Amino acid sequence: MKLLESAENYLETILMVREEKGSVRAIDIVNHLGFSKPSVSVAMKQLETNEYITRDEDGNIFLTAGGEEIASMIYERHKLLTEIFENMGVPHETARRDACKVEHDISEETFECIRKHHNR
Repeated sequence: MKLLESAENYLETILMVREEKGSVRAIDIVNHLGFSKPSVSVAMKQLETNEYITRDEDGNIFLTAGGEEIASMIYERHKLLTEIFENMGVPHETARRDACKVEHDISEETFECIRKHHNR
C-alpha cells in the first residue's frame, strides 16, 4: 500500500528527531515541521491506528517495524538526493527542499539506478 506523502513525511521526521534527540514526542514533531499541535495529534493517531507507530504512557513515540522501514527508505532517499543536488551546485536549503519533493515520487527502480550510479 502506498502511503500518502504526508504520512511518509511524519515517519521520516520521527526518525530524524529520534536520531537527533534520542526520543520523540509530539511537540518535537510540531517544532520540527512547524505544524499545529492538533494537526500533529491527528496524524499521530492515524499512524498509530495503521500500526506505523506506538506511543507509551509518557507520550514517547516509537516507530514499529513497518514504520521504521518506510522512514528509513524515505530518509535514505532524502539524504542521497540532497547530496547529489548539492554536488551539482544547488544551494543546501534548495537541495534539501527539492529532495523532499522528489523522494516521495521517484520510483524504486529509478532510485536504485541513481544509488548505483552515485556509488561508482
